[in-house]
Amino acid sequence: MRACRGHRVVGGPLLWFARDLAVLHERRLRLPLLAIAPSEGAPVIDVDPGVILEVERRRTELVMAVDDWVARCVPQHRLGATLHTETVGSVIDRLAESSVRAHHALMTLDAHDELLHSAWHHLAELADAYDDLVRDIVAGRRRLPEW
Repeated sequence: MRACRGHRVVGGPLLWFARDLAVLHERRLRLPLLAIAPSEGAPVIDVDPGVILEVERRRTELVMAVDDWVARCVPQHRLGATLHTETVGSVIDRLAESSVRAHHALMTLDAHDELLHSAWHHLAELADAYDDLVRDIVAGRRRLPEW
């Protein structure tokens, strides 16, 4: 979680990947998705589609880089281990997105806003699930899909 916020990213490639994913989610959050066309009063997309495609392409590359690193560096127990529904890369991507959304909510919403509390609750649940997943992979109780 600290890596997603840009703190203490020294340690290993997963921390750098998490930080890079969070930066891309921050960039997505800042994109102005809709603007009102002055003449028609109708919503129109006001973002270069190439920018959106580049962010999504880079996210995909980072998720694949995480999954590649895990496949090379983390022993997988294939026999008897329950299959997890997604890769570590996709889990870290969701954690990075949730972290960005929670911090954005903290900076933009009232302290009593239910959306603020919901964003932080969601982030906490994802962080706990990630910890459980890592623990289960290392112990041989969980295996990852080969995508």
